[in-house]
Amino acid sequence: KNKLFVIMRISVKTLITILIFSKGLFNPSYAQTNDSISKLLVNDLKQIFSQNNINGFSVAIVNQNGTLFESGFGYSNRKENKKYTENTIQNIGSISKTFIGVTLMKAQELGYFNLDDPINDFLPFKVINPYFPNIPITIRQLATHTSSIRDPSRYERNGYILKEENNGEAKVNRNFRSPKEMMTQSVFLKKILDNNGEWYKKNNFLKNKPGDKFEYSNIGAGLASLVLENAIGESFNILTKKYIFDPLGMSNTGWSFNEVDFSKHSILYSNVETELAFYKLITYPDGGLITSSSDLGKYLSELISGHNGIGSILNMKSYEELFGSNLNDKNHKERNENAYNDEYDMGVFMGLSHQGQIGHTGSDPGVTSLMFFNSKTKIGKILLVNTELNKDGINQLKDIWKKLEEFESKYEHESEIINN
Repeated sequence: KNKLFVIMRISVKTLITILIFSKGLFNPSYAQTNDSISKLLVNDLKQIFSQNNINGFSVAIVNQNGTLFESGFGYSNRKENKKYTENTIQNIGSISKTFIGVTLMKAQELGYFNLDDPINDFLPFKVINPYFPNIPITIRQLATHTSSIRDPSRYERNGYILKEENNGEAKVNRNFRSPKEMMTQSVFLKKILDNNGEWYKKNNFLKNKPGDKFEYSNIGAGLASLVLENAIGESFNILTKKYIFDPLGMSNTGWSFNEVDFSKHSILYSNVETELAFYKLITYPDGGLITSSSDLGKYLSELISGHNGIGSILNMKSYEELFGSNLNDKNHKERNENAYNDEYDMGVFMGLSHQGQIGHTGSDPGVTSLMFFNSKTKIGKILLVNTELNKDGINQLKDIWKKLEEFESKYEHESEIINN
C-alpha cells in the first residue's frame, strides 16, 4: 500500500510538471525572457516620466490569463515624496460606465428586465423626450448613448461635490460645490429630467426620437444605474461589489472614499505644481469609481476572457451582447475611425473602435484614464494619470501609450512562443 502510494504521488507530480512546462508556466527561459521585457519597459517608461509633465501614473498589460506587467511611476504625493505604484488608487472617470454595462447584463441574466424594456417601468419618476412623448426610452438606448438625453449645464455646475468644506491650499474648481449641496442621484436626476423638475428644460433632450442619434450622455449613464437599483432593490455600489469586485478579487476598489483605504489614494493635480481638492460625483456610477491599475487589470483580464468565451462573471450569451454592435453610420453625424475612438460603435456601455479596440477612456478634473484590449491580439492595456494635462502632458500621455503598444507586441510574441 505504501509503495503504491509513493508511485501514485510521483506519477501525479510528474504529470503536473509536464502540464506546467507544456504550457510554459514556470519555464525558466520564458520567465527570464518575460522579465527582461518588463525591465526594458520600466526603463523606457522612466525615461518618459522624466519629461515631468505628469506627477504620477500607473500602467498594466494583461491577457485572459492575468497580468503580464504592472507598475507605477512618479508620485502619488509629490510634497511628501510618496511613490505612485500599481496599487495606488484614484478615480478613473468614464471607464466607470463599463461597470454599469456589466451589471446591466448580470441583471438581465437574472431576469430583472430586458434591455429593450422602457426605462419608465423601473423609475420613481417619468423621463420622456418632450419632442416625442409617445416613444418610450429603453434601457438599451441609455447603454448605447442613443436615448436622446443630453448633458445639460447643470450636470457640470452641480454634479461635483467637495469631499471636505475646508481644503487648505488645494485648488477648488469653480464648479466644485459645498458638501452641504450633496443629494441623492435620484433627486439630482429628477430635478433635470422630470418635467416638473427644478432644472428641467426641453433642450435637455435632442430633437431626434429615442434610438436615432448617438449623443454621449453622462446623466443617461447615471439613469441606467438608477434603473438597476429600482429593478433589483439594491444600491448600485452593493450590486457591483457583489457581482464584479468580490468575484474578481478587486479589494482596492470602491465608489466612495469610505469604501476604500484612503491612505492609498493619490493626490490629484490641476498641474504639476498645484494640488486639487478631493471631490465626488452625485451621479457617481458614470465616472466615480476609485481603483488601481492592478485591480483594474483583473477586470480587464476578465473582459478579455469573456470576449474569448470563457468569462466567469457573466455567461457567454451576456458577453456576446455586452460586446455586440449597436450603432451604424446613421447614428452618427461624423464617425471617427481612429484606433481608440470609443464612440465609433457601442456595445452595452462598452466602446468598440473601428480598428478592433474594445474599452473606454475617462477624464475628470485631475484624472485621465485609458483601458482597452485588442480583439485580435487578446492583450489589454491600462493607463491611469493623476495630473490634469496641458499640451505637453498630452504628448507625454501619447508617448506612454505608444510605449505600451510597442511592448504589447513583444508580450504577444512571447505568448505565441509559449502556446506553440
